[in-house]
Amino acid sequence: MSDKSDLPPLREVIRSFKLSANKALSQNFILDLNITRRIAREAGPLDGKTIIEVGPGPGGLTRALLEISDCKVVAIERDQRCLPALDMIRLHYPDRLRIVIDDALEVDYTEFATGGATEIVANLPYGLATMLLIRWLKSPKWPPWYQKMTLMFQKEVAERIVATPGSKSYGRLSILTSWCSDARILYTLPARVFTPAPKVDSALVEIVPKTRDRPQNVLESLERVTAAAFGQRRKMLRQSLKQITQNPVELLELAGIAPDTRPEHVQTDKFIRLACLMAGKGDKS
Repeated sequence: MSDKSDLPPLREVIRSFKLSANKALSQNFILDLNITRRIAREAGPLDGKTIIEVGPGPGGLTRALLEISDCKVVAIERDQRCLPALDMIRLHYPDRLRIVIDDALEVDYTEFATGGATEIVANLPYGLATMLLIRWLKSPKWPPWYQKMTLMFQKEVAERIVATPGSKSYGRLSILTSWCSDARILYTLPARVFTPAPKVDSALVEIVPKTRDRPQNVLESLERVTAAAFGQRRKMLRQSLKQITQNPVELLELAGIAPDTRPEHVQTDKFIRLACLMAGKGDKS
């Protein structure tokens, strides 16, 4: 591994290549390498693994990942302006960095997860963060192609990911994440550490997939159930579920849920039970 001093300071690289964060691409760079090293350490141990990084920008986290471990990194970046800065890192770490210029929502990630352990570590573009997480949680093959995800989100989104029943943040994202994985917030970062500083703080979240079976038809049913329930979260479930089933009361009772319950008070396992019942009964869309 190369010494960290061998590469020029990140701020100097940004000035040299005239880079600036693109608001349309939801870019917020972390230029403090002490912070990116901490993120990389939290994701570890990474030796011998393939790391998928989405939205590397000028490569602050990319550098840290390559510096502190003997891993390989696949950096997926849509903004071609960042290519010269990333290519500088690639030349510094021969055979350990692959740069993919593509849309993160269109990439086939399984192409990069071959022959060994794979993790996702990223300071995600906030405009895409939830969509990417849901896509990864809905991987058709389960357990999925990745072993773990260590991801930066807006703090509010992070709280939704790990929320438990009865909290105001509990909802569709919490339930999907809880069924598919074990998730926890590692720590929060103030807005001032990003360039430009966003309006909200951020949080690093660790997400480890569960290895149990996750039938695709139940996943689809769970999405329908939670969309109906939390789309009208102030209503009792017997009312909000009428849009997807003709017999909500019967199904709720079979799932062990009181029909007059509001969705934020229902445990995840009971939502799963309800989704299983609906998937088995083939209720109308």
